[in-house]
Amino acid sequence: MSVEYFISKKIYSTKEKNNSYTKPILRIAIFAIALSVAIMLISIMVIGGFKKNITSKVVGFGSHIIISKQSYNSFFEKEPIKLNLEYLNTLKSDPLIKHVNVFAEKPAIIKTQEEIHPIILKGVSTDYNWSFFKQNLIKGKVPTLKNNGFSNDILISKYISNILNIDVNDTLNVYFAQQPPRVKKLKVIGIYKTEMIDFDELFVLGSIKHIQKLNNWNSINLSSNNYENNLVGGYEITLKDINDLDIVAEKIYEIESPVHPKFGAIDISTIKQTKNQIFQWLDLQDINVKIILFLMLTVATINMITTLLIIILDRINLIGTLKAIGYNNWSIRKVFLFISTKLITRGLLYGNIIAFSIAIFQKYFSLIKLDPKTYYMSTVPIDFNFINIIYLNIGTLIICYLILILPSYIVTKIEPIKSIKFE
Repeated sequence: MSVEYFISKKIYSTKEKNNSYTKPILRIAIFAIALSVAIMLISIMVIGGFKKNITSKVVGFGSHIIISKQSYNSFFEKEPIKLNLEYLNTLKSDPLIKHVNVFAEKPAIIKTQEEIHPIILKGVSTDYNWSFFKQNLIKGKVPTLKNNGFSNDILISKYISNILNIDVNDTLNVYFAQQPPRVKKLKVIGIYKTEMIDFDELFVLGSIKHIQKLNNWNSINLSSNNYENNLVGGYEITLKDINDLDIVAEKIYEIESPVHPKFGAIDISTIKQTKNQIFQWLDLQDINVKIILFLMLTVATINMITTLLIIILDRINLIGTLKAIGYNNWSIRKVFLFISTKLITRGLLYGNIIAFSIAIFQKYFSLIKLDPKTYYMSTVPIDFNFINIIYLNIGTLIICYLILILPSYIVTKIEPIKSIKFE
């Protein structure tokens, strides 16, 4: 143990126990740091929760990257491209890609005796990953699809279920506006709820074979060797990490030319392009967090500077005595920097306890509610990203310590003779 640390420890403990004047100041300093740290931690946990929650929902409906044929037709009903298993397997072999599946979409209308509601029927095949909808399933089950034969089972949202007053095992008449108009009877096998209203009010999931038959496309069979005549709406690509979005998109362009004889002219669109407004809104939340972090760090550092100056002023006699017996200025400054570091560390500890207590209660008991129409979720989300939490704590400690080096310079201006006489 260094002499400077030993002296700082004695000063700190003495103030805590005996000095009624400085004791409340130290407590206020610790409380201010704890409050600032708690607010910063809660901010990054909440914004991290928003980004993770909303991104997973948007990707769950549409994947990270979509490959489709360039078309000037309806946004929801694109021209078909040929299924190419060699191309499909090339995509799946990329270590950055988590999953690839085929799909097709077609606008339709569900009609009951009392209500009608427009929808987008999203057709998928046996290669579809249902994990997202299983997590958001509130009743029934997801459709079971087979390579051979049609499945009339569909998955609808709670939003559509409430509007049309339909439930699991009900049979619906789904009308398709084409020449000639067609109608299909489909059975509700499950109901999901994601609280992404823009998606919940539109998307119904079922077998891609219905869309292929309605559009007079050749039926898909992923296990067949005769795949060149199979037509699909496009490919959906899910990545392991959304940060690799641009890298993988660039790789896809390199795998095959945008104009390819087996596909025609293809279009590669990322989730940030198709859902640009949502991701811009999430980026704005990052700006809000940066402002909060800056303000809270400013409050914490100003509070610590004030506290350090008060401690120095209160111990000016000690400073004079230490100088008189031969201590240099830096050694004396280190004494007060040790005291400040102890205050900051204790404030960080209490701040983390406060933040984690609030976050845990919110995560598991959903105390604070939100309007899902505005925020796409019914409760404030929490994400425990421990890497960011550790960086925040270490960064706060380092920044506060470095800033306190400057005000500690006042120690060098104190003269031993005058300070010993100081009362």
